[in-house]
This record gives sequence, C-alpha cells and structure tokens, in this order.
Amino acid sequence: MANVLRPIGLVYGAVAARRMGRRGERAGVPVICVGNFTVGGAGKTPTALAVAQRLIDAGERPVFLSRGYGGRLRGPVRVDPTRHGALDVGDEPLLLARVAPTIIARNRPAGARLAVAEGASVIVMDDGLQNPSLTKDLTIAVVDGQTGVGNGLCLPAGPLRAPLSAQWPRVDAVIVVGAGAGGDAVAHEAERRGKRAIRTRLEPDPATAALLRGRRVLAFAGIGRPEKLFATVEACGAQIIARRAFPDHHPFTVRDMAALAMQAEADGLALVTTEKDLARVETAPALRAYAPRINPVPVQLVMDDGGALGRMLADRILGRSADAYAFEPPGRS
Repeated sequence: MANVLRPIGLVYGAVAARRMGRRGERAGVPVICVGNFTVGGAGKTPTALAVAQRLIDAGERPVFLSRGYGGRLRGPVRVDPTRHGALDVGDEPLLLARVAPTIIARNRPAGARLAVAEGASVIVMDDGLQNPSLTKDLTIAVVDGQTGVGNGLCLPAGPLRAPLSAQWPRVDAVIVVGAGAGGDAVAHEAERRGKRAIRTRLEPDPATAALLRGRRVLAFAGIGRPEKLFATVEACGAQIIARRAFPDHHPFTVRDMAALAMQAEADGLALVTTEKDLARVETAPALRAYAPRINPVPVQLVMDDGGALGRMLADRILGRSADAYAFEPPGRS
C-alpha cells in the first residue's frame, strides 16, 4: 500500500517542505518548539511538560502555546480548566495547563502575542515543528524509540509530516523516548549531523504503580500508540484482562463508556486509561459520571542523562549557567 500511495506522499511532502521554508514572525521572547517528525504518539506532551518544569525551576515564566487540536475554539484564548473542556480546547492543553499557563490558537503568532501579554518569559510550543509562522529559538523533535520515522515516507504513504530533508535543518535536538532500533537510527543520524540526542523513557507515577500492582484491569486508550499505555500498565505489575484501542483523540461516546464500564463490572476489572483520555471523559457533560470509575495512569519522562535537557536550555535559550536548570533528581525529568 505504501508504494501505491508514494506518489501522493511525494506531492504532500513537496508542499509541506515548501511551506516550511517560509519566514516566521518573532515573538519577542524565546520560543521553544517541541514537535514530531511524524504523526502518532511519541511522547511529545510529557516532553513539553518536562521542558516547562525546567524553566519554572530556573525562575522563568513559561507559557504553553498549542493549536488546540480536537477543540472547537480557534483562539487565541487562555485555557481555563474550570470552564473549558476537551471539546473546547483539546485534551493536551488541559494537561499542559496544570503546569503552566496555556494558550490555544490556530494562528500561532496571535497566540504568541497573547502569551507575551500574559507574562511569558519563554514560550513552549506544543507541536508546530512543520509550522513556519513563528521563528523558533530551539526546536526539539520527539521520537518514539520503537517506531522511529517508520518507513521514511510522507503522508499518506508513511508517517512523516514532511520530508526529513526539510525537517532536519530546522531541528536542534532529538529526544528519543524508549528503546528500539527505530529510535537508535534517528539518534545516530542526529549525532552525525552534530545535533544533540537525548535518550529518555516514560515511567508510571510510583503511587499509581503501587495502586495497580497485582490488580486485574481493563485498559483502554485513544492515543497515537495505545500499546504504550498497555506496556506501562503491565510495568506497574497489573494484569490486563482486556484492552481496547481507539483512534487518536477519539471523542468517547456514552455508548463507548457504558460498554467499557459494563465489561469492567461484569468481569471484576479496574478501568485504567491515560490522563489525556480521562480529560476527554471528565470534561464531557454526558460522560462525566463515568470519570470516578476510571484510574488514570500518569507518566513522567525519565532521562538517562538527567542534566542534558537543562544544559541544552541553558546553552541555547537563555545563555545562563546550566546550574540554573539542575534541580531535578539524578536521572529524572
């Protein structure tokens, strides 16, 4: 099928590459972009959260800037979890807003202006590697260790959002999440090009792991790679009796949730999902009653070199001593 779709992918890639060559606006404060070479779940949101936390620990005022994928609001608007739901702003911005102020905007320069007005000293773009409308001061590509860049072809023949020849020159570093040959290949290519390659992994929150250890569960997820949740749940010591995979950003329905709840109750299983999926359930009025039955599985980004991200931020963004960003426990995000 990839070969059949390759001609379309070549056209798509050429258009995307041409678009990426456009000149962007300056935001007035440093802009850090955390994006992906490909579509699908690589660990971008945990990485963006880790970047923001480093900046906060160093005394900066980061503001997230997101397109708000899956939400109806075009923005620019500051996310308010007390009145906005996933249907308004998307699921990822709701998670980001727990750590730092978050702006959603289809028009990124307009969103950046609002972020500056809200007091941002640094803007952390959630996604947008292929979006040229803002000039970036640091661009990080997050790569899944198992899948890497897939077959190396552009949509719809493969997972790439633009040809790698157009993307690599605009990337300063890659963060590889998890082990695997695909991620190894990307890390080696990054190093060959003189760019940083930071190895990381996702680990479950220790309290959640203790809660799930030994339990029989029904695990469900509507993310780019649901198998990541399943692996994390098993790493907690839980036994997955049933697993349900939905499309990325799936808008859960009452029928979906009723079926999941019914099966879990009939088989004596605990319902578990990602924080992102739970955000779509608990902020939808018709689904809110199901939220208390669901156990979220928070994850954190753990780095092989705990100071690598801090050194990169210090070197590339603010020109400060790397010690300003070195508040994480060894190896932690």
